[in-house]
Amino acid sequence: MSLPAGWTLSASAFNLTPEVIRAERSAPDLALSLVERGTARAIEIELGQMWRGFPAPPAGPVEVFRDDLAAAGGRVSIVGVSIDEFDRGRRRTDADRRAFLEPQLRAAASAGAAGVRLPIGQAGALLDEILPLLEELDIVLYEEAQGHETPAARAAAYDRIGELDTPRVRLLLDISMLMPALPVTYLDQLERGGIPADLLRRLRDEWRDPATQDAVVDLLRTGGVPGPVHTLYMNLLVRFGRSGIDDLASVLPLIGAAHLKFWDLDDADGRVTRPIRDVGAALRTAGFTGTLCSEWGGQEWLDDDPWQMTERHLAVAREALAGA
Repeated sequence: MSLPAGWTLSASAFNLTPEVIRAERSAPDLALSLVERGTARAIEIELGQMWRGFPAPPAGPVEVFRDDLAAAGGRVSIVGVSIDEFDRGRRRTDADRRAFLEPQLRAAASAGAAGVRLPIGQAGALLDEILPLLEELDIVLYEEAQGHETPAARAAAYDRIGELDTPRVRLLLDISMLMPALPVTYLDQLERGGIPADLLRRLRDEWRDPATQDAVVDLLRTGGVPGPVHTLYMNLLVRFGRSGIDDLASVLPLIGAAHLKFWDLDDADGRVTRPIRDVGAALRTAGFTGTLCSEWGGQEWLDDDPWQMTERHLAVAREALAGA
């Protein structure tokens, strides 16, 4: 069974972040490698990771990358952008925020992207103001929701997308919101880091129980999280969600893209593929068209080859989506 017409599987250059940090090859060269290796034809890139001069990279290198990508048979789907809310300790005004965002939108258009991505709600009052610019550049602004950012938790931000009622502003759903269980390798890291056995049992067996989240917060508040895994532990509060697909029923028509977030590929009980199948089935019903991007978050604690991880995940995702 094939994917529906209008669905495109893509890969994120964010997956190659460990290689970017290693700096043996440039970030544009690494991003291009995803297409040259045949991993994907459509790729997402992070503007701040790609070129010097952020938030206004010089036009020349951006256009060279676009042309090199096209020559290899690829294209940019979505560009991750951001708004720095403070400038040397002073909160930016809306005019300052637009001045920070606009060159990023123009750079994304120069790269040949179909859209840009911001965290849900971050654009705020700028949404109305930049609609004409989005039209001029022929790009879409995707507001990304992930982890705990459910419609119930961020109702006003979701409602704003619906109120605008424009194809230029769409929702990007990250399936980290729909985790039935935590990654096996992540739990192993917490165990080695000294997280109490009772909480580990809850995290392994009762991730979606609200009482488990209460226990997570309690350990943090009492200072019981061991230092070596403190940063990793915060994923439980931010990046790892515990909702079901039914919690998203009201916003399915707003979705214009999805991140098929994965952490590792241990899928013995369907913890990797179940969210993909659930989202795939829901998006079919909603008449979705757009990109579904493989994004690897497990690089935070794993040192596997990022190209191989991405290629393996895309194969798993294609099978899960086709059978959804």
